[in-house]
Amino acid sequence: MSLHPAIGSLQSAVHFFQQGGFFMALLIICSFVSVTVIVLRGLALMRKVVMPPAIEQEVESIHPGDEDAANRLAKLVRDDHSALGRIIHVGLHHLNWPKSENMEAVQTRARREVVRLESGLFILEVIVGIAPLLGLLGAVSGLISVFAAFGSDASAQDPHGIAKGISEALSTTIVGLAIAIPSLIAYSYFSKKIETMAAEMESLVADLLAKCYYHQAKYHVAQSVSSASSYAPPESAPLEGPLA
Repeated sequence: MSLHPAIGSLQSAVHFFQQGGFFMALLIICSFVSVTVIVLRGLALMRKVVMPPAIEQEVESIHPGDEDAANRLAKLVRDDHSALGRIIHVGLHHLNWPKSENMEAVQTRARREVVRLESGLFILEVIVGIAPLLGLLGAVSGLISVFAAFGSDASAQDPHGIAKGISEALSTTIVGLAIAIPSLIAYSYFSKKIETMAAEMESLVADLLAKCYYHQAKYHVAQSVSSASSYAPPESAPLEGPLA
């Protein structure tokens, strides 16, 4: 006996989707695509996947000028496939370059990694735009069919039938909005998460390069101090004229 309510609910749900027609089928496809993208991006954008804690701890534990720690970090990121690992690998691989050129190489790689993290989000953006429009288009198409059917037969003026036809036509609008709203929430959440992690990775890599170029920075400071101390201002010329 307990199966009858469940079977009745299932039949009602099937009828609800069937009455939407062609546009409902398109909306169901959009819903499957949206769910797939949300699940895949949710797994790919986990913080421990993008920024492994082991690499973060290693970067923070490095002391300025500690070459052994830098070598350990280079071995750690060599076979790492995370976004942070690839960015750090570029920075450590070009330590023989000037710091400004190394920073440019790191920033170029970071932009590529951000684009890679954002891959697939445009699908959610498209679904957010087209799902309500498909729902509205299905509703308009259904209303046209309803009024055309009742208008062709002057004797068929049953208000209950008209109301039922309108409710069936509006079913696609409900589904379109139900798909667009979660997709918009997921798109906004993932975009903000990528922005936050990109800022954190930029801070970590900048701190790492500052530590790696510590000796070079000390050398430049020592040179500038030495040049300033060896500079002797010219002696003032003796005064001439009646005041001398």
